[in-house]
Amino acid sequence: MAPPHVIVPFSGADPKTRLEPLLSAAERGRLARAMLSDVLAAVSGAGAESTVLATEPVDADLAERVIVDERPLSAAVNARLESEGPVAVVMADLALATPEALEGLFATDGEVVVAPGRGGGTNALVVRHSDFRVDYHGVSYLDHRERAREVGAVVETVDSFRLATDVDEPEDVVEVLVHGDGESRDALEGMGFEIAVRDGRVGVARR
Repeated sequence: MAPPHVIVPFSGADPKTRLEPLLSAAERGRLARAMLSDVLAAVSGAGAESTVLATEPVDADLAERVIVDERPLSAAVNARLESEGPVAVVMADLALATPEALEGLFATDGEVVVAPGRGGGTNALVVRHSDFRVDYHGVSYLDHRERAREVGAVVETVDSFRLATDVDEPEDVVEVLVHGDGESRDALEGMGFEIAVRDGRVGVARR
């Protein structure tokens, strides 16, 4: 089965605001760009082509193309679903994504294949049904399963630690430092972050 074309949504305007306790605005922008690079490298390593769906112009060296769409995430993604054939949508903050994890996603049978995030979101999905549309608000994993059923699409779930780990909260930085080996980890280490253990709990400290 050939891999689908991959859409990678990316917001470059004041990204990752929930990381403000750890990072300045400039640092959050640097980390967001590093995570995007890691995701695009994983997509390329999985043998797929990519399009960055950005809210503003962005230099994405590893992507085949960049489309600027200022609309909210769901509307922007649905516009691509309407105009293109089978596609995958992979979020730009999956710093732990690997080619192997994405190959597993792409190879899973189903007209809608969902890789949920740890908090009930949808971190990646493959859409092979022409009537399926996304809605990223709320508990989107459950919503997308229900939407698939409503249009008569066969839906499958992929359980993947690497695809379930998105970087939104300060505690997510620990996962990148422990399990990452790409630009995202390099960026955090370059900012002075390191693993710290306090009272038996793993966290981060800044030199």
